Amino acid sequence: MICIKLFLTFLKIGLFMFGGGYAAIPLVQKEIIEMRNWVTLKEFIDILAIAEMTPGPIAINSATFIGYKLAGFWGGLFATAGVVLPAFLAILLIAGFFYTYITHPLVERVFRGIRPAVIGLIAAALVSLGKGGMIADWKAAVTATLVFFAVLFFRIHPIWLILLCGMLGFFIY
Repeated sequence: MICIKLFLTFLKIGLFMFGGGYAAIPLVQKEIIEMRNWVTLKEFIDILAIAEMTPGPIAINSATFIGYKLAGFWGGLFATAGVVLPAFLAILLIAGFFYTYITHPLVERVFRGIRPAVIGLIAAALVSLGKGGMIADWKAAVTATLVFFAVLFFRIHPIWLILLCGMLGFFIY
C-alpha cells in the first residue's frame, strides 16, 4: 500500500515539475513533509544534500531516497518510477513534434510564462531551505555566500566546491 502511495505522490510531483528538480523542491516539501509527514524538514534537507552530491537529477535521487527510507527497495523503485514517468511520457509524446512547433508563437508564449515561474519556485526553495536550518549558523551563511560568489564570479566548478566544503565542514563542525 505504501508503494502505491509513493508512486502516486511522486507521479503528482513529476507532473508539475517544470524547470527541473530545484523548481520542484517546494512541491516535494509540501507533499512529503507537510501533507504526509513522511520525513522531517531536517531529514529532507539531508536528503537534498545527498541527492545533490550523487549523480543524477535531484528530484529523482530525492524520490529514490525517500521511497527507500519508507519502504526499502520497492519503495525506492515505485517513488522513482512515479517521478520519472510524466517526463518520460511527455518526451515520447513531444519528441517528434518538438522542432516543428518550438518556434510557434503560442508555444513561445507559454514558455515565456513558465520561465519566470521556474525562477520564482527556485527562489522559494532557497528561502525555504534557508529557514529550515540549512543555514544554521554564521559559518554556514559565510560558506554559502562564498560558494555563491565562487560560482557566479570566478566560475569555479561546483564539484570542487562541494569537495572543498565537505572537507571544510569536517574540520569546522
